[in-house]
Amino acid sequence: MDKLRIRGGRPLHGAVTIAGAKNAALPLLAAALLTDETLVLENLPAVADIAAMTALLAELGVETRADGPGRLALRAATIREHTAPYELVRRMRASVLALGPLLAREGRARVSLPGGCAIGPRPVNLHLLGLEQMGAEISLAGGYIDARAPRGLRGARIALPAVSVGATENLMMAATLARGRTEIGNAAREPEVAALADCLAAMGARIAGAGTGAIVVDGVDALRGARRRAPPDRIEAGTYAIAAAITGGCLELIGAAAAPLAAVMETLAAAGVAVEETANGLRVARRDGPVRGFDVMTAPYPGFPTDMQAQTMALTTIAEGASLITERIFENRFMHVPELARMGADITVHGGSAMVRGAPALAGAPVMATDLRASVSLVLAGLAARGETTVARVYHLDRGYEAVEAKLAACGADIERIRA
Repeated sequence: MDKLRIRGGRPLHGAVTIAGAKNAALPLLAAALLTDETLVLENLPAVADIAAMTALLAELGVETRADGPGRLALRAATIREHTAPYELVRRMRASVLALGPLLAREGRARVSLPGGCAIGPRPVNLHLLGLEQMGAEISLAGGYIDARAPRGLRGARIALPAVSVGATENLMMAATLARGRTEIGNAAREPEVAALADCLAAMGARIAGAGTGAIVVDGVDALRGARRRAPPDRIEAGTYAIAAAITGGCLELIGAAAAPLAAVMETLAAAGVAVEETANGLRVARRDGPVRGFDVMTAPYPGFPTDMQAQTMALTTIAEGASLITERIFENRFMHVPELARMGADITVHGGSAMVRGAPALAGAPVMATDLRASVSLVLAGLAARGETTVARVYHLDRGYEAVEAKLAACGADIERIRA
């Protein structure tokens, strides 16, 4: 397995072009299953999860054609397979997004229970409960979800008992071809949900309320092709903002927008990190003196994103004073803590909270990634540490970050990939 070797202590300076959002691109790809016409998607990031979803769609019968860097034309003229197999689904959790579109268009779907990061239970029960309310008959056997709607899906009033981005996206896609009106209450408000709704509307769907907690979808008989562009990745932008802060450098994040990152930017400002908008995106730089300790509590959007928790913890390890980080979305999302401790971080975990007492400096060490965001937190720590850090199992990193070592090296980092 590949590793990253980092020699830390170099402030980063320059510009980083933010790639398309993986978490927006994955449901956009799944939406191709809803129509027999061509869906053209642009600004897709070159990451492993996109390749895995594309392979899954090809298995189901979607014809794909690369029209240039980051651009893919998809056409599901005929769905030739209704099973999303374990061999493909185990690579990433977002594969379950094929369930709603297949069921809505074909009246049947068989999808393996998904894999992805080992950051605690993320059951698909909310997806299934919503689909059952829309008339689906669902059974679980042999690690597969077997769903059928022989008379088609029908509109329903669905009140999600907990906010779920994936369930909101799956139900929204299924509802586009259901008979009648579907109302999704307690819907996720993430920008990625709004991006999917925008794409579905361009395909002829009738959707209102995306970006709020109440989404209304009036079903139509068929959807058409469209062309859409994935928005910039707010999590990648936030990650590179932390890179500037933790190294004491200054980075311009090309294509980044302030609004989707408001909670992160407010936290950075409290820590003594300057963020300003530019003509091309955002500029992030540490102000004079060390980073100050701060508190963070993850929450559904527009709260502080759980996908930024590990990176933020890396920053607190070198902050002045104590910081408290509370994780309220996923359990087991502190698996990076022992690895950061190997580098000299002072972190004490109590249940869903971690108390971090900042140290003057971290020390390079061999560490191992356990999930996508944990992996990049270790890279960030390595950039700030004295000496050499080796990050193993970077296949986690490759799932969601495009050319991370090349982008960092271009800004002055001493980083290289060691091929297995």
